[in-house]
Amino acid sequence: MTVRDIDPSVNEPADMRRVTLAGGLGTLIEYYDYALYGYVSAIIAPLFFPNQDPVAALLSVLALFALSYVIRPLGGIYFGWVGDRFGRKRALLVTIIGIGIASTTIGLLPTYATVGVLAPILLFVVRIAQGFFAGGEVGGAATVIAEAAPNGRKSRYAAFVPMGTNGGFAIASAAIGVVSGLLAADQLSSWGWRIPFLLAAPLTVICYFARRTLPDIDRNVKKASHGFPLLSALKSYPGPLAQATALGIGVQGAAYIGSTFIAIYLVTNLDYPKAPVYWITAGVTIFAVALMPFTGRLADRIGPIKVAVIGLVGYTVVTYPALLLMDLGSLGFAGLGYALIMVNMAFLQVASYTITPQLFDDEVRYTGTALATNISVVIAGGTAPYIATWLVSRTDNLRSPYFFVALTSLIGLVAIITIWRYRRHGLEHGSRTQKPASSPAPTAN
Repeated sequence: MTVRDIDPSVNEPADMRRVTLAGGLGTLIEYYDYALYGYVSAIIAPLFFPNQDPVAALLSVLALFALSYVIRPLGGIYFGWVGDRFGRKRALLVTIIGIGIASTTIGLLPTYATVGVLAPILLFVVRIAQGFFAGGEVGGAATVIAEAAPNGRKSRYAAFVPMGTNGGFAIASAAIGVVSGLLAADQLSSWGWRIPFLLAAPLTVICYFARRTLPDIDRNVKKASHGFPLLSALKSYPGPLAQATALGIGVQGAAYIGSTFIAIYLVTNLDYPKAPVYWITAGVTIFAVALMPFTGRLADRIGPIKVAVIGLVGYTVVTYPALLLMDLGSLGFAGLGYALIMVNMAFLQVASYTITPQLFDDEVRYTGTALATNISVVIAGGTAPYIATWLVSRTDNLRSPYFFVALTSLIGLVAIITIWRYRRHGLEHGSRTQKPASSPAPTAN
């Protein structure tokens, strides 16, 4: 069993910073939109599904939230093929354009009162398009940063991927908080909810030019010379794909409960006022993002596997008491409970975005990382708000979402144990990578 480093694709520190910034900005825009949709779901539910009772309308909007994720693996496969065959930069330029257009379009959609049943259909189509382009974003960003970062410092740079995703959640929370605080309820439901979606347009332009001017990030990458990288990944890397997907389930299940469901839960189930909840969500998320550079450095020191275990065990231990704190009727306790949950994210996500790209070789790294990430998002991420809302409505137990978090965290722990057993000599020392045991030795094409 051999250990292989990912040779850095850039040499200059300034180029490394540019790659990191471009990768993080793209994930920020992607999750800015996804977070917005989750946060405004209670507001737009009656606008697109007016003939249903409030709970049914909310579930319909959240069902669209989940369904848009189903297309993500197809986007991951397509952009993985583009990235592994024709270059990472080309793939990431297309994904950010598509995400930006789809995000902005949501802010321009007519409601049911204007076009009738066409409104939810259009919402569905735009969400599907957004999901397709998003399918190539996070996996691509994680791949590019892993390939650019020097060995022994990969985790501190990998931290910028979850910093981007969660920064998107934080900015979305702040945007909704500002709009909710400045506008009356009828103004918010009439037109105010559109404003944050339209802000995706300038963010997209900035990110596009940041990526357009990147150095040659494919210089040291061995590209797939023929065929589909997906087939190579499925044939030669079934073990790493399964491990990365299971780890992703642990990451995404807990992340989407914390980043999307909790805001809905505090407003809809616990009757907290909207604007303060959005500000609490933004503040706690920013706190978690601020921790990520430190957890990245910790992962470079002790190994990302140990840091992942800290996050997974932490989710399992603190989520239930955190939900109890939220039910005490105090915004302060609600914020404290939310912070207890989100701290674990700073450990788990940084570790996972370090580990996952290192399970694959150059020719299939984009495809393998994107596919595993997107399958796990479909299984545990996009479904998390719906399942958690359904659990509360079916059981009348406000703490029932904990059992979803516990289950996904357990799956993630099983994955980490298997990764540790077979790759401990690589990932536990200097954030290195190793060729999967099931894979043949690389050959020249």
